[in-house]
Amino acid sequence: MASRNANTSWTVKQNKMFEEALARYDEDTPDRWQKVARAVGKTVEEVKKHYDILVSDVNSIDNGRVPYPNYRR
Repeated sequence: MASRNANTSWTVKQNKMFEEALARYDEDTPDRWQKVARAVGKTVEEVKKHYDILVSDVNSIDNGRVPYPNYRR
């Protein structure tokens, strides 16, 4: 899957910070991508690309092209 290759430069901690920043700065927030990038320590281009991959992955799951992950507890 393309997203796995693109995610190799993102640590678990950065992914968590990314998720938190997306929750904090919704799509109506002025300068959203600059704020998300600053929170994560990445460039605006990197966070936009990471977001696009996330949206693509979610759409693939929602459309049944990829099974739901089987998370272990």
